[in-house]
Amino acid sequence: MFAVAVMVLAALGYFLVVPAVSRPDGAAKPASPATPSTRAPRAFAQPTATAAVPPAAGTVDIYSWLPFTQQDLADAAAVTVQFCVDYDTYSYAESPAAYVATMNGLITGELAGTLQGAYAAPGVAQLRTGQRQVSAGTAAIDSLRAFGPSSMTFVVTAWQRLVSSHGTTSGATQYAVTVTGSGGSWRASDIELASAGNT
Repeated sequence: MFAVAVMVLAALGYFLVVPAVSRPDGAAKPASPATPSTRAPRAFAQPTATAAVPPAAGTVDIYSWLPFTQQDLADAAAVTVQFCVDYDTYSYAESPAAYVATMNGLITGELAGTLQGAYAAPGVAQLRTGQRQVSAGTAAIDSLRAFGPSSMTFVVTAWQRLVSSHGTTSGATQYAVTVTGSGGSWRASDIELASAGNT
């Protein structure tokens, strides 16, 4: 009886142990779909480049959205810079008419009258002559503040180097300069301090 019991236990052990040992680890237990280590990586759909990426910058013509051409902008900017240079360039020996004449072709007739009157104002003229002032200007555009079909307003920084009987000083002023016109014919029509806006 004892021998029969031993043989039954041995047979049972054989059927439980030997098949598990003889199979590889991966085959000992069927892989469960929920087991991360045996599940195949999920393939995510990638977004298409054409749906999310805007066109290359070189293919966008911003001037098709604006009421002026690239050449118009370049011409108006050149007039603005040259006007600001001439505006801050003068000598005590110049008459008001001679001062304004340096800006011929750059300013409107109305602005020419305004500038000549300001240059000839008694207190300003006497100070300029009494101190023997000679000024040299330079300028650079900071931004385009406003525009329309026939006008553009630029914000400009103008630098002035003033030599007088009191010595030499340098300074910078920011202006809002409006130019009007079209094509290759742009003229400065207004100049104000940038902080005061442009009216």
